[in-house]
Amino acid sequence: MTQAPASTAFLTDRYELTMLDAALLAGTHDRECVFEAFTRRLPAGRRYGVLAGTGRLLELIEQFRFGDAELQFLRDNHVVRDETIDWLADYRFSGTIRGYREGELFFPGSPFFIVDAPFAEGVILETLLLSVFNYDSAVASAAARMVSAAVGRPLAEMGSRRANERSAVAAARAAFIAGFSATSNLEAGRTWGVPTMGTAAHAFTLLFDSEEAAFRAQVDALGPGTTLLVDTFDVEKAIDTAVKVAGPELGAIRLDSGDLPKLVKQVRAQLDDLGATKTRITVTNDLDEFTIAALAASPVDSYGVGTSVVTGSGYPASGMVYKLVAHRSTGGDGEWIPVAKKSEHKASVGGRKHPVRRHDANGTAIAEVVHIVEKGDTPDDTGRDLLTPLITDGEVHAEHLGIEGTRRAREHRELAMSELPDEAFRLGRGDPVLPTLFE
Repeated sequence: MTQAPASTAFLTDRYELTMLDAALLAGTHDRECVFEAFTRRLPAGRRYGVLAGTGRLLELIEQFRFGDAELQFLRDNHVVRDETIDWLADYRFSGTIRGYREGELFFPGSPFFIVDAPFAEGVILETLLLSVFNYDSAVASAAARMVSAAVGRPLAEMGSRRANERSAVAAARAAFIAGFSATSNLEAGRTWGVPTMGTAAHAFTLLFDSEEAAFRAQVDALGPGTTLLVDTFDVEKAIDTAVKVAGPELGAIRLDSGDLPKLVKQVRAQLDDLGATKTRITVTNDLDEFTIAALAASPVDSYGVGTSVVTGSGYPASGMVYKLVAHRSTGGDGEWIPVAKKSEHKASVGGRKHPVRRHDANGTAIAEVVHIVEKGDTPDDTGRDLLTPLITDGEVHAEHLGIEGTRRAREHRELAMSELPDEAFRLGRGDPVLPTLFE
């Protein structure tokens, strides 16, 4: 018997339900509304963001159900009125959502997730969708910078022990979408199809009576193509031992400490002298995009990144918000009324929107153009349309889900990045590489 998926309804803040409760009492809960998610600004100095989390979120919305346990908790703790509990018992999202494809780039003001639904159905998704997008996009945005700094050399995500158990899986998926080639996290491999990798840690070497015995045990188990960790004691001696044990066909060695630019050159020369000219060098020592860029001239073959990627390289959230931007009038005409927040430094732009990305004659992106439209009409603009259907009348578009959706997101990220001007890839501080124009 297939087990029903766990409810995601309580991955939310209490005030989402108290707003719903008050709206039901006032009779405004079913007013047609448009909500949108966007970020007000990119992290300081960043030039673009990479959207990640869409495929995860759509699955979580499908599981956003209030079962008996959730309803009883609300009742026991007097969170909402009994009438609202009855409404929640039948809750299913029935609205329509359009948004940027996962893997798309975003900029300040980009309306990357647009929800058309009655107020009650749309408002209670706020916390869930922001928790997914803020974290996953922070990881993907940092990871994309690392991929650019690596100039074609593969990167592996190995930050599970630096994140909580759920975030670890999400981070591995987001990094893969951003261009990482593998992860150490097995659940990310099983659930999202991210290639997995991993061999041994220092504890394995310390288990044995000698480093040579540890290397022999690993080679016996995994073959000479394995990766041997050579910095437990003395790197130079360890490399001699590694090649002695595995032979010149040794797959790779890993360095997890030391003055990497200097050490890598020494290690490459030593391996070549021993005849291990095809043995690769991978480094895994507290790397971020800046240390990766500093190793560009070194004979490094691949990188493993942990803490920096799962923490967004210093920016673990993306500053994303979710705002009501339009609703139907209460009169007989039912016209759409733009609404917007006017708070200082937190103002939003009201009205239904349709974004496109404009390019020059060479196909290079030059602007993020956000059209404010009436009645959802598609604007007359030759730019690349940024919106795609995600949920239509409550039904999720399956191409965004699971392993296949993750693969599609990775491919789309590569396409979107190829449109950027060269200055987007500078690691130095700068403004967003594309202006956001509201028209």
